[in-house]
Amino acid sequence: MASLTTMLAVLQRVSEASVTIEEQVKGRIGKGLLILLGITHSDTADDIAWLSKKLVQMRIFGDAEGKMNLALSDVGGDILLISQFTLHASTKKGNRPSFIGAARPEVAVPLYGQMISALEKELGKPIQTGEFGADMKVALVNDGPVTIVVDSRNRV
Repeated sequence: MASLTTMLAVLQRVSEASVTIEEQVKGRIGKGLLILLGITHSDTADDIAWLSKKLVQMRIFGDAEGKMNLALSDVGGDILLISQFTLHASTKKGNRPSFIGAARPEVAVPLYGQMISALEKELGKPIQTGEFGADMKVALVNDGPVTIVVDSRNRV
């Protein structure tokens, strides 16, 4: 039986973004993408390969005419990647969300590390990250605003 949830990414086109942990800035970017990543127990290396390529190649930056025709590499943008298990919250019953769809750390941490590597390979430079499981304060200036949800099960 196929899982109903797969790897989710919420990407926000930003003019700047940062993540702070225990009052220390852990990562900061200027123009680029803030990516919130939700990993579930059924995610695989195939999800990472497809999603990392999709995110880096997504044409959501304005060209000379203001149309969204340019990808991250076209504008010299950066990535700030934040793990966010709450993307897999189920709100079906009651008022307290259930996070049963989110991967446990023993599954999610290695996949998060693989996603970092895959994004760096696709982008051709290091990315900025948060820290898995940490209490993070994320600040951003959403440019547009442009916010897009990408689900790895929607490949075809």
